[in-house]
Amino acid sequence: MNMRLGLTSLGLLLAGTAIAQANTVLTVANWLPPAHPLVSEVIKPLTEEIAKATNGEVTANILPAPLGPPAAHFDFAVNGVADITFGVQGYNAGRFKTTNIAELPFLGDSAEANSVAYWRVFKDKLEAAGEYKGVHVLGVFTHGPGEIFLKEGDAGATDVLKGQKMRVGGGIINEVANKLGAVSVEGPSSKSYELLSQGVADGIFFPYESVNFFKLIPQLSEGISVPGGLYNTSFYVVMNEKKWESLTPEQQKEIDSVTGEALARMAGKMWDRADAQGIEAMKGKIDVTPATKEQMAAWHEALQPIIDAKIAEVSSTGVDGQAAYDEMKAQIETVSAEMKAAQ
Repeated sequence: MNMRLGLTSLGLLLAGTAIAQANTVLTVANWLPPAHPLVSEVIKPLTEEIAKATNGEVTANILPAPLGPPAAHFDFAVNGVADITFGVQGYNAGRFKTTNIAELPFLGDSAEANSVAYWRVFKDKLEAAGEYKGVHVLGVFTHGPGEIFLKEGDAGATDVLKGQKMRVGGGIINEVANKLGAVSVEGPSSKSYELLSQGVADGIFFPYESVNFFKLIPQLSEGISVPGGLYNTSFYVVMNEKKWESLTPEQQKEIDSVTGEALARMAGKMWDRADAQGIEAMKGKIDVTPATKEQMAAWHEALQPIIDAKIAEVSSTGVDGQAAYDEMKAQIETVSAEMKAAQ
């Protein structure tokens, strides 16, 4: 009798151990405040979607404290310091060239359309460049179109940026700022308030969401909305390749169903909602005016050499940069029409 009970207990213990081993817990690194919409409305829901899609076989826990600076997070995934990381490719200067396609000026006014288009072009053309070795790419997307915000200035002048010290955060906007006569002041987004309040910067290039989230509205008086955006910022979400390969094919398929285009769309919708909230918060506090026809003509002419150079940079990876750029613009139109039809 005792032996039978012992065998039963042992069987239950082994079964429990097998179940425990079958469940995979992924660690997710985070460098933003928990309240930031990228965390609360994208990364956290993503962890819930992964658990739901895999029926709890794979769960993902967001780490409570940053493992290091934002720029280190891609390598955290490559080296397995964390299983899943997210970040901005532009924080790793010179490492990612294909992101140019999503960051160029005048692409589109919706983060959702831009992000879904970006993912489609990434899978169709850009992934072949091999820039993401060591990781499985769960998603790429962009924030909302980057606009111009100033402490003061003639918002209608074609040379409104001449001599203005503008905070930039990396990527193509550095070159755009300099080409339009501004003086670039580099610094992370978390230091934006300090740079503006101390007079180190006269203005900033940001989407509406960021001006609001980082509480910069009291520091600024003028805004210029640029059709299509003056720039965009590319983001990634990636998983350590070995960890991905340790999952079963079925689990991989289930996670794929809630990442990729689904993740790009979720992130894009979040940025669009956050931008709308930012615009609302600025009313009566920042005078936001559309860029004039004269400004747009001058800026298109001034920035075309940068656009050409960035497309050539993409081509240097072995990808047809012009074809990818053309497809990006066409996909933005396609996705925009899909969004409109779904309303």
